Amino acid sequence: MKIFIVIVTILTTMFVISTTHSYGATASWYDCEKPGQCSKSKITASGQKFNPNALTAAHRSLTFGTKVRVTHNGKSVVVVINDRGPFVKGVSIDLSRAAAAKIGCIKKGRCKVSLKVIK
Repeated sequence: MKIFIVIVTILTTMFVISTTHSYGATASWYDCEKPGQCSKSKITASGQKFNPNALTAAHRSLTFGTKVRVTHNGKSVVVVINDRGPFVKGVSIDLSRAAAAKIGCIKKGRCKVSLKVIK
């Protein structure tokens, strides 16, 4: 019983830390490969149709529907996790084109960001 309580306490502490602290990361962004392609077939891992104009993102482990504040050079945007990825070494989050544009990451392709889980 004591081991169970210790494990639950550790997991709860990890969850609280991950949802109340910001951490540095690298972000990239993704879009449709060809104009008009999104409207035809791109479905996210959550089952939603991919919309490059929505404020969404892909993350390897956060639960679908989690809201994350992404900040770059003083500009921030809140995105909703609705896809899995990125599948590139060193990149923690893939932003939709609209989310990347809001924080000024379009031209760079990748940028250093701060991530904070807010819900």
